[in-house]
Parts: sequence; structure tokens; C-alpha cells
Amino acid sequence: MKVCVFTLGCKVNFYESDGLISELNNLGYTTTNKLEYADVYILNTCCVTNEGERKSRQLVTRARHFNPNGKIIVCGCASQKNPLQFEEKNVNVILGNGHKKKILELLNAEHQKYLEDIPKTYTEEFLTSRSRVRANLKVQDGCNNFCSYCIIPFVRGRSRSRELQNVIAEAKILEKTASEIVLVGINLSDFKPSLIELIESLGQINSRIRLGSLEVNVVTDEFLTRLKKVKNFCPHFHLSMQSGSDEILKKMNRHYNASEYLEKVEKIRKYFPFASVTTDVIVGFPTESEENFNQTLATINKAKFFNMHIFPYSTREGTKASLMPKVSADVVESRVKIMENLNKKLNEEYYEFLKNNSIEQNLLIEEKIVHEGKEYWVGHSEYFLKLCVPYSSKFKPNDIVKTNLKNSIWLKN
Repeated sequence: MKVCVFTLGCKVNFYESDGLISELNNLGYTTTNKLEYADVYILNTCCVTNEGERKSRQLVTRARHFNPNGKIIVCGCASQKNPLQFEEKNVNVILGNGHKKKILELLNAEHQKYLEDIPKTYTEEFLTSRSRVRANLKVQDGCNNFCSYCIIPFVRGRSRSRELQNVIAEAKILEKTASEIVLVGINLSDFKPSLIELIESLGQINSRIRLGSLEVNVVTDEFLTRLKKVKNFCPHFHLSMQSGSDEILKKMNRHYNASEYLEKVEKIRKYFPFASVTTDVIVGFPTESEENFNQTLATINKAKFFNMHIFPYSTREGTKASLMPKVSADVVESRVKIMENLNKKLNEEYYEFLKNNSIEQNLLIEEKIVHEGKEYWVGHSEYFLKLCVPYSSKFKPNDIVKTNLKNSIWLKN
């Protein structure tokens, strides 16, 4: 039997799908993570935006295109939020985010809705043994922040952390095949007993460690002092901002203002002068005025990010922001274009900053590509630049090679 496990959404979803694929392989199933012909389709869905939820529904239609008689199992955030949208599509099995391991018991079920309560403590489900050069490692789930625009605490539950010894045990498995491990969670900064203890505990493994998205509150002098001593840490901080306007940040329920955010960025660069700092920005949050938007642009220019993930605001029913006055679609579209142009400028400035300072790059080779008619190895440096170096049979995926920006090609974001 061939099983397709197809995933939308965040790195946590992809980690969970990888674990499910590993388990299915151990049980003797043939698996694929591509949407193609299969006997069973497991669709791991997303609802962080309207677009993510729409794509989740479309997956059912796309799966049926490949095999009209295939069994379809839906799980994840979109089915947790609204199972009815999948019942109407007559899928075989509907699960949410609780106890995804039940999927293994339901592979042969004809019709079943299995929406258990989301666990209140971290539930160990799968250990992923899939071979990846850069492997995600889930250490935390859920969120207590309840930002006014975000549906995730309602579909992922409250914050809960994985046992430290279990994280270390899986890291030791992953280091055999992955030269980089990315720590991920719904709110990674809320890992208990503390995120820095976790990172220090992983400081002796062979793989280098990269952090997923961080919240402002975790960035302290103590955190950065201890982090600087972790030799396998990648100096890349994805520090979630969302807005650079104090008025909008308050309405978002983000618990910091723009100047406090900038202080944290400055603190990072005090300890890691060449660090890559990236962020998320929501454009067109309800009531966002031209002045609010310009304040965000000013904050971004001061922060000098390497890269931004730019999201037009997406209404999520059931959140506080969904009741606030909306910004017109035309205005949001115009502001997104302005933000994207600024992002390109910041990309270039950070690249030139590293190049002018002759900062050596430790490039993790991920795959071979053909670029402009020539063969190259491509991968990510510790600063998260995607770089190409000329192909050589001396190297292979998972090798880390030293290069500089004058001898490599930057594949721009």
C-alpha cells in the first residue's frame, strides 16, 4: 500500500509529517511526501491564514484527481478549527491536532471523525528517522500569548514543552544524518525549563543548531552571554516583530513597543555583530493608518533586517482582531508592494555588509543544481544565506565547506 503524506503550513507541521512518514516506513508502507498517485492520502493542514485554509480544502480535490478511489485522511490545524469543511467533502477520516498517532490505527477506516481534546501536556508521538541535511526538531507545542489576530492557540492548545532528555535523545539520532538541526515549536521561546538550557544541552552534538522563530522576551544579556559560548550555534535570529507601530502592537496584544523591540535587536548585535536578523511583518492589520504603516517602515529601517516574511493581514474568525474595522484590500496590496521593495533593499545591504567585512561562510551543502548552465553545490551558510559554490566531486551533501562571498553566488530571497 502506498501512502502520501502531504503537508501545508509551519515547520512544526512538517516535523510531525516527517515523523509519521518514518513510522509508516517502519511498518512496511511505501510513502511519498509529494501529491501523486497513492492508495491513502494523509493531508496535514494549516489555518494560520484564509489562504492556508483554502489550500487545505483544495488538497482534497487535488488528491482525488490522482486517485478518485483513494482513501483520504485529514488532520492538522484546519480540521481542528472547522471539521465541517472536510465533512462536506466526504473525506474518510478527520482528525485534528491531538494524538496524530491515531492515524496509524485509522488507515483502514471507512468513515470516522476522531477529534480528541488537545493534550494539556506534551505528547510524544513520533521519532523522525527521515534523512535530511537540515532536520527540524520539535521541542514545544501550543501557545499562551493569544495575539489578537492569531487562531493558533485555539487549534494547538496551551503551551507545553517536551522533556529535555527526549529532545537530546532525538537530536542524537538526527545528527547521524543531518549536519544542521533546526529547533522548532509553536512558541519556541516558551520552552521549559528554559530555552538556553536546551540549547546548551545540545552544544556537544555534531550538528550545528539553528533556532526557529523567537519572541522578544527571550532576548536578554544572560541568554546572549550563554548563547555565545555554544560553539555549534548558527548566528541567525528570527525575531518576530509583526508591526513597528506602538498603537498597532498594542491592538495586536504583542506586549512590547517598537523601541523595546529595537533594543533587543541592538542587544543581539552587541553579542553577535554579524548576526542575520530576520522577522515576520503583518501588513494591513485592522485600523492600520498611513501613519502606523510609516512608523513600521521606520522601525524596519532602523532594525536593518536581512529578510522579512511579509503577510497581508488575514481575518481569522473567533479572534479579537476579526471584530476590528478592516483596511481596504487595495491599500493592503499597495503597502505589501512597498514592504517587498524595502525587503529587497535590506537583503542587498546585509549581503554587502558581510561581503565588505570579509566574513567567512560555513556552507552546508544540501544538493547539486544547475545554475546558468553550470553545475553547483547549493546550501545555506550559518547566517542563512543561500549560496552556490562550483561543483566538485570532493564534496557531497551534508558536508560543511568554508567559502566567502567573493567566491560564491548568492541566490537571493
